[in-house]
Amino acid sequence: MKAVLYICHGTRIKEGARQAADFIRATMPLVDAPIQEICYLELSAPSIEEGLRSCVEKGATDITAIPFLLLTAGHAKEDIPEELAKAARLFPDVLIRYGRPLGVQEQIVDVLIDRMKEASPISTDASVLLVGRGSSDPATKEDFSQILNLFQSKTKLTDVTIGYMAACEPSFEDALHQAANKNPRQLFIVPYLLFTGILTKTMERAVKRLDSSGEVYLCRHLGYDPVIGRILAERVEEAFQSEPVCFPL
Repeated sequence: MKAVLYICHGTRIKEGARQAADFIRATMPLVDAPIQEICYLELSAPSIEEGLRSCVEKGATDITAIPFLLLTAGHAKEDIPEELAKAARLFPDVLIRYGRPLGVQEQIVDVLIDRMKEASPISTDASVLLVGRGSSDPATKEDFSQILNLFQSKTKLTDVTIGYMAACEPSFEDALHQAANKNPRQLFIVPYLLFTGILTKTMERAVKRLDSSGEVYLCRHLGYDPVIGRILAERVEEAFQSEPVCFPL
């Protein structure tokens, strides 16, 4: 029997974990699988092992694991496969397939722009700071370069910069102060994050401390959007057609 195991990052902020689960539940009707379970890589429960076990206990013999992450970096390439490999040893008769994160998508950039419009009408001279989680994986900065190009192409805004919450330069704090020091009339801080969590709380505190004469808008995270839900469902369908994984990847 076919199953899908959606693997979220996890967070110490319970609301963030709830948002992730609610997003996936809203997407499940788009996916043709009788068993669909949610788990987390870290910081939240259930774990990947518990998620696999739940699928098997419900009769799954063919499980498609989907990393519910925005970009392909260390978590998708290393951390999740390592945890899957450990858990898979407990279920040697079960086929396991492994999908891809959402990836760089033009439609997700459209959602970023929608989040800006929710905060305020966008002036033609607005400044924007895109904020990413960050990773030591070089692919992260390559992905954000593509995101930046797509964003500027769609908005026609010229003063758009990137800051990272961890592991990449420039840091969010440095990028924020550099953007504010230009004294823009409008500064939009746009998190490229799926859900609330420690990182969004950190951004909120930094913006409150900011000394700026212009209008500063901290936009909300991406959150649930039907567009992103459809992309997630497409990732599942794509993974259904992939070959079962031989661990380690």
